[in-house]
Amino acid sequence: MAWLQLRIDTDATQASTVELILDLLGATSITFEDAANQPMYEPPLGTNPLWHLTRITALFDADTDQQQLIDQLTEQLQVQTSKPEAPAYQLQLIEDKAWQTEWMKHIQPLRFGDNLWIVPEGFDTPEPDAVNLRFNPGLAFGTGSHPTTALCLEWLSQQDLNNKTLIDYGCGSGILGIAACMLGTRENHMVDIDTQALDSTRLNAQLNDQSDKQIRCYLPESFDNTQSDILVANILATPLIENAEKFSTLVPSKGLLALSGILYDQIDSVRSAYEQWFDFEPPSLKEEWVLLKASRK
Repeated sequence: MAWLQLRIDTDATQASTVELILDLLGATSITFEDAANQPMYEPPLGTNPLWHLTRITALFDADTDQQQLIDQLTEQLQVQTSKPEAPAYQLQLIEDKAWQTEWMKHIQPLRFGDNLWIVPEGFDTPEPDAVNLRFNPGLAFGTGSHPTTALCLEWLSQQDLNNKTLIDYGCGSGILGIAACMLGTRENHMVDIDTQALDSTRLNAQLNDQSDKQIRCYLPESFDNTQSDILVANILATPLIENAEKFSTLVPSKGLLALSGILYDQIDSVRSAYEQWFDFEPPSLKEEWVLLKASRK
């Protein structure tokens, strides 16, 4: 089956209006992406900012009347925004693909340390005798390919995790906590503000035969603040700083702390928020990202 693909570049103030109109016109799917190489490393919590120039891609049935679609889009935009001109757009017929497996072209099994592999669903196990974590990223962040996740996985692979407990705060797809469990921890507490992240974590735990007693999922408000031997938080600098005192209460004396999602120029501000409770090792670097490692005083 073919699809009619419509691409529109618009500014952030009009993107939601364009999305609504495309939905009303019968779009099967609508996606947003950066149209001007404007990275957003750390938006404020609770916000969903868009790029100044946002590219909106919508798919319609292939037999959609193209001229009628553009005419209706232009008319609705004139009503909603009072702008007489139509936005710049591109129309293209595209062939259908096996979208559920298309992402596999861009993700491959990855090795961390001597004995840990992260293996996407659909791939063969590279080393059957190694620790092979299978995952389905679903709707949550965390495939092992991002530098911050890679830094955390490398660090975990080097620790003695046997019979330890761990908190994965901001667990995303659950890769860090599940990897730790497969490397020896007996009980992991997975915390995230996003219910989709917790759903992905449960799915990935099941894929790796990890029980609900080993992988326990919580929204922050339902987490009982149980102390654990290790706390890993791969989020962003601002929430790391805001949670410094809370995290200090979750790690016992001599317990370990690993913080990532930090840019190089944010090292001092994050570290200074924790130094009254933790002793830090030299940071680990990967591209522009940093992992801070510490032990509780």
